[in-house]
Amino acid sequence: MSSGKYAFAKGLKELRFHHCQTSEHSNAIRSFLTRAYPTMKRNNPYTPIMIREALDIGPRVYARYEFGREKMADLRGLDDKAIEEKVTGLVKDAAQ
Repeated sequence: MSSGKYAFAKGLKELRFHHCQTSEHSNAIRSFLTRAYPTMKRNNPYTPIMIREALDIGPRVYARYEFGREKMADLRGLDDKAIEEKVTGLVKDAAQ
C-alpha cells in the first residue's frame, strides 16, 4: 500500500484483524501487520485498528462503517499483496 492508501475514509470507524498467533495459515497476515500496521496507525491515529489473536482461528479482516454496517474478508491462503488489496478494498468501501 502506498501511504495514500493508508489514509482511511471518515466513514470507516474500525478495522479489526483476526488470526492465529502460531498457525502457518496466518503467516501472511502476521507478516502484513508487521509491515503495514505502523504506517496505518500513524496515518489514522483516531481510527481503532485492532488485532485479535486466537488459537486456530482463520485469518480475517473486519471493517466497521458508519451506522453499524460491517464487512468481512477471509484472508486464508492469500499472500501479502492479496491481503493488501483486500484491506484496501474494505477501506475504500467506507467512502460509499
